Amino acid sequence: MHPFLENVKRDPNSFFVYHTKIEERLPMHSHVKHQLSYVEGGVAFLNTRNKSYFFPARHFIWIPAGREHNVTSRTSVKIIRNIFFPKEAIPKDHELQYQGGIFPVTNLLMEMIYYTVNWRGDVSQKDTSKYEFLMAMKNIVLDVAENPLPIVLPTTKNEILQPILKYIHLHIDQDLYVDKIAHEFGQSARTLSRLFKKNIEISFLQYVKLTRIIKSMELLLQTDLSVTEIAYSCGYNSISAFSYAFHQLIHHSPNEFRKQNV
Repeated sequence: MHPFLENVKRDPNSFFVYHTKIEERLPMHSHVKHQLSYVEGGVAFLNTRNKSYFFPARHFIWIPAGREHNVTSRTSVKIIRNIFFPKEAIPKDHELQYQGGIFPVTNLLMEMIYYTVNWRGDVSQKDTSKYEFLMAMKNIVLDVAENPLPIVLPTTKNEILQPILKYIHLHIDQDLYVDKIAHEFGQSARTLSRLFKKNIEISFLQYVKLTRIIKSMELLLQTDLSVTEIAYSCGYNSISAFSYAFHQLIHHSPNEFRKQNV
């Protein structure tokens, strides 16, 4: 086991603060504590065994205790700010005990995260002021958790679907039809549709739509491309179709999302 993971579990009743890039280098793993991670610079993904959560700037990931995961990035990440919460700090009936997700970082929460930049390691009840500060942060997190970012991309270990999903990601700027993709990979459209429903529990069209929106979110945050350019590069034939699909999922227009997160 990596020394970092040993240190996190050393005292199950303490908080643990660790600001580093280390999550990027870790394979699938879990913790005895809940984990809050905030990525400074870059765009990252939280990967579990069957889902991939996109989280942009000004959002944090919440990983419940015991959930296998790792964090990856497609861009250079400056630092990941990790705060681990003792399992008992979260009320037993709260969904954060078992439900992970991506949540917005309010100005207050961001200030609290940055207040801990020089902290490292365990924070127990004997560290009175620091412990009380992190308990206050916990209450802010519970409030913020009412508004998760509704973007989760299913993944699968199915050997037939894996190269198909990769193909979709690599050709997201093109027209993607189930019969065309099925033919490309030696399947019938009906069989491919069933594979999607059985293995990732959404339809082919839903998967393509989610992938287009996630790609557009990356481009909105990482480039200076116009919304029109992003729409076409993500496979939309019109700006209105893109804006409608984006608002349906994110509940903001592309311009609003960019303005709030950049």
